[in-house]
Amino acid sequence: MKKLLIALLTLTLYVSCSSPNSDVVIPPPKDYTAENEKEITDYLAKNNLTAQKTESGLHYIITEEGTGKRPTLQSNISVTYKGSLLTNGKVFDERTTATTFPLNRLILGWQQGLPFFKEGGSGILFVPAHLGYGSYTVSTIPGGSVLIFEIKLISTN
Repeated sequence: MKKLLIALLTLTLYVSCSSPNSDVVIPPPKDYTAENEKEITDYLAKNNLTAQKTESGLHYIITEEGTGKRPTLQSNISVTYKGSLLTNGKVFDERTTATTFPLNRLILGWQQGLPFFKEGGSGILFVPAHLGYGSYTVSTIPGGSVLIFEIKLISTN
């Protein structure tokens, strides 16, 4: 009888701890859209830059037009780039030699921004958090961060 009672208590404890209806509440991710938009527009004004803006909130500047074809979401792109934080300019990633990626595997900011580039062209993407890493901290990138990418599109195929 003792063994049956222990088994029932163990089962009850297991079920109550693994229930999806537990008292643990995970807050939804914070929406940084308005805050990021202000950060980007303030940065552009302070640095006397004029950028284009997409409906999704991505800002971009084409600094060198290029003459080749434009990538699509299915393209493999070969690029050099520098990624930094808008708030303090801290570089979190940089590739000075050509690196190839499938565009559809990159953050939404790149997926939306790179099709504005032509092969041989370069530019800057101002990526708000919702098109980057959202409210999640990834490596040295704090959640909610606006990312700046200086990119040269070398080739697309």
